[in-house]
Amino acid sequence: MELYLRIATELHLKRLIVGGFEKVFELGRIFRNEGVSTKHNPEFTTIEVYQAYGDYHDMMELTENIITTATQEVLGTLKFNYQEREVDLTTPWRRVTMHEIVQEKTGVDFTQFKTFEEAKIAAEKAGIGVPEDCISIGKLLNEAFEQKAEETLIQPTFVIDYPIEISPLAKPHRSKLGLVERFEWFVVGREMANGFSELTDPIDQRERLEAQAAKKAAGDVEAHSVDEDFLAALEYGMPPTVGLGIGIDRLVMLLTNSASIRDVIAFPLLKSQSAVVKAFDYDALSKILRVEFSSGSIYKYHDIPESIYQELQNAPSKGQYFNAQIRDKFGCDREV
Repeated sequence: MELYLRIATELHLKRLIVGGFEKVFELGRIFRNEGVSTKHNPEFTTIEVYQAYGDYHDMMELTENIITTATQEVLGTLKFNYQEREVDLTTPWRRVTMHEIVQEKTGVDFTQFKTFEEAKIAAEKAGIGVPEDCISIGKLLNEAFEQKAEETLIQPTFVIDYPIEISPLAKPHRSKLGLVERFEWFVVGREMANGFSELTDPIDQRERLEAQAAKKAAGDVEAHSVDEDFLAALEYGMPPTVGLGIGIDRLVMLLTNSASIRDVIAFPLLKSQSAVVKAFDYDALSKILRVEFSSGSIYKYHDIPESIYQELQNAPSKGQYFNAQIRDKFGCDREV
């Protein structure tokens, strides 16, 4: 029997909704091999909540209630400092569409484009990098958001109405073609929660999952597989449903003023202490430092300032500088 570590509690909880449970949740461990950084550990904890006969507006209100209640219990106030930044969780939190926040931060209005090439030219003029695997306007909109807007969201903000291309399990928007009824909650420049009105059409869901499976076969590590048991459950009929996922470790980081997720996990994954730096190169546009170790492994370190790269180049002992200033301070993905 082949067994797997789960990447979410989502599909089984939705099957409970199909079975007649109108409100369900699970606080559980999740496993995603997406690299190691100050904000992500491959093993982490989430709470997922699903409610029948609700939509994403209802779940945004529940998110506000959960977070403010927990914060008040832990800190005794909704106003506090996180890493020398003042945070105010007083509700209601700002709600802004992804299109609106991208236009606010870049000046680019993605609603005006008819073709991907038009959007790509405008994005590049605005200093937005366009990855090779980004081939649709919706994916490019998300790239623009992640590159130019996400880190600026210091105060609690719901970013809503996401492109359908990056939301394979969400319900199509009731009035905006090409979008879904989805939100993510951001604070101190990072995503803390994700929720959406659930897709309940089994035919539409199968088409989306099969498209995701094709992307996964082509090398997209974040794409979904086809889950036949879940699709069979949808065919029995799922009522209008809304779901929510909150990253518990990141929430604990926020409430304890911890800079790294390693500080709030008992046994975090740590990078090897024994590897020796053999060679490295740097891409100034993407701010990626590519490091080859004597063991033969190659890692890509993200968001490295050019000043750090210059100091590494000029350091008398490059290995010592790397270990002290880069290894545990920046996120990375393994290439080889």
